[in-house]
Amino acid sequence: MTQPNKIAPPRWLKPMNKVFVALQRLGFRLGGMYLLTVPGRKSGQPRTTPISLMNFEGGRYVVGGFPGADWVRNARAAGTGTLSCGRRAEHVRLTELSEEDARPVLRAFPAEIPTGVSMMKDAGLVRTGSPEEFEALAGRCAVFRFDPVD
Repeated sequence: MTQPNKIAPPRWLKPMNKVFVALQRLGFRLGGMYLLTVPGRKSGQPRTTPISLMNFEGGRYVVGGFPGADWVRNARAAGTGTLSCGRRAEHVRLTELSEEDARPVLRAFPAEIPTGVSMMKDAGLVRTGSPEEFEALAGRCAVFRFDPVD
């Protein structure tokens, strides 16, 4: 019996994420890379992952590039977290967008985060990386908006 193709991040991503986290914590800014820290949904311990923050129509967003990713499940459970870049940190509320609200953000993703396109192509989520393909990921890939917590 054959297993269906599982969408999974490349094997090199987890070790590279550890390098990105270490460099960010040392104060290095890495392009548009930010760190998102949320409590783990089971342990409650802080879990940090690098993300590509996307500015779109006056808001700040992140697209969960791999359905079922642990950081996405932790973010859903927590609802708040810390967004940091270099030595600056900000407490934020994470709001997951509805499928309908996510469509325009996903459609803009290829132009706003071109480095994410090749990774999602390699994972098999999209074939050409067109805005239409990304828009079609609504409901499959989580999209979160970040708002400051007062």
